[in-house]
Amino acid sequence: MATSDNKLADTDEKIFIGKGEQTAWLTLALANRHGLVTGATGTGKTVTLQVMAEGFARAGVPVFAGDIKGDLSGISEVGEPKDFIVKRAQQMGLNFQPDQFSTVFWDVFGEQGHPVRATVTEMGPLLLSRMLDLNDVQEGVLNVAFRVADESGLTLIDMKDLRALLDAIAPDGSKKSADNEEDPLAPIRKVAQSYGNVSKATIGTIQRQLLVLENQGGAKFFGEPALSLKDFMKTDRDGRGMVNILVADKLMQSPRLYATFLLWMLSELFEELPEAGDLPKPKLVFFFDEAHLLFNDAPKALMDKIEQVVRLIRSKGVGVYFVTQNPIDVPDKVLAQLGNRVQHALRAFTPRDQKAVAAAAQTFRPNPKLDTARVIMELGKGEALVSFLEGGGTPSMVERIMVRPPSARIGAITPEERRKIMEASPLKGKYDTAIDAESAYEIIQKRIAGKAAPADGGGEGGGILGQIGAIAATIFGTNVKRGRLSTGQVVARSVTRSVTDKVVGGVVADLGKSVGGSVGGSIGRALVRGALGGLLRR
Repeated sequence: MATSDNKLADTDEKIFIGKGEQTAWLTLALANRHGLVTGATGTGKTVTLQVMAEGFARAGVPVFAGDIKGDLSGISEVGEPKDFIVKRAQQMGLNFQPDQFSTVFWDVFGEQGHPVRATVTEMGPLLLSRMLDLNDVQEGVLNVAFRVADESGLTLIDMKDLRALLDAIAPDGSKKSADNEEDPLAPIRKVAQSYGNVSKATIGTIQRQLLVLENQGGAKFFGEPALSLKDFMKTDRDGRGMVNILVADKLMQSPRLYATFLLWMLSELFEELPEAGDLPKPKLVFFFDEAHLLFNDAPKALMDKIEQVVRLIRSKGVGVYFVTQNPIDVPDKVLAQLGNRVQHALRAFTPRDQKAVAAAAQTFRPNPKLDTARVIMELGKGEALVSFLEGGGTPSMVERIMVRPPSARIGAITPEERRKIMEASPLKGKYDTAIDAESAYEIIQKRIAGKAAPADGGGEGGGILGQIGAIAATIFGTNVKRGRLSTGQVVARSVTRSVTDKVVGGVVADLGKSVGGSVGGSIGRALVRGALGGLLRR
């Protein structure tokens, strides 16, 4: 049964996942055709995820993965040759070699990893509405608010910007209105009313939902410096892919925030990366743990766009792997895009469980030697049914295997070990300190105090700042990405605020990453906020 070590080692073309009657290999050139890892709690999904992440990292492919329980953090430490690990390796003909992988920790709350931030503009009204659980009417008002921000030259960076803008567009029938020239906010209200009725009650509901999000810690996600996704796509000094771990134990207490955040990241990758076609290996592999949270109660428009992003992001060189308990957690249209499958044990205690077992069995290419539905219920811990793409992209026949043991540590690291990794992180200091730049809140407060000039006059949008905006519009022309760059004053502020980070690295390359909006006047007014918002309107 034993096989020589070199035959089961990862290569430049494939990753060794496990062994049964046949050896299970994941072909790197087909890894961007996406995948699915499923199984009941405690059956070994996290270990399988770690094995796959280690294989990709060895091949020089950066990895991003959410860590719900903290167990995946062990990939950053040298593996321990425990008896059960060594025994399993020997059964497969492997000589266990302890290893560790360069790891960067991320945390929306900034407690156990580098802070992850995005601007309100980058999130866009579609995803923000999902995050706030708004109905159609409330989502419509939020879209009006984003349009008003474009028209009025107001940059939406953090939560207080959005709150200030919502207050500004709320009608005040007692004393002030859009026609009251003495009201410094009348121009903003006039723009809002031109897009339809905006009721004060609806504004109040949105504000209350924002308070709920703030109480869940979501406010820490919005701000600057905003995340640059290129920081995920790095290799270490040995040429191995960096493993990026999102610390999600606390984030999972707000499941809608977790799911929307990962969807935002996925859509941003789709929006930013150039077309790559079929590559020898992916540019990045993205593991979406607890994937069912993404699809729960999602409106049809959002579901259509999720399916579109998953289908098209393959051509950008990104592989997406959904990790969940049951295959039926994933809609059929998305499931059809997931070519590489790993199925751990399922238990059929209820009619829904029986349906899940039957559905899982039907998604595999049949093997005459296996009763797939029966074997799914018999699998032990660490065993799995697998079918990976081969040849011209066709799925292999389903095989029963024992998943290989990881080379790095299995289980969570200690707080001290995490602290040392954070201290040595190549991104230390880049995101750790929040920046509160002048944006919508400050501009509105100035207008109320009578200190701000009109947006289209000689204020922020005019003078040298306006000229910079015009130059930027000329440079980018019609190639400006939707929802990415802001009006002239925002471009200018981005330059002056981030000289060391932006100018040294190339102003044109990163000019508008930290702040969202539009470039120069009329160009900006036509842009759509948010990556998925742009997709919806294309």
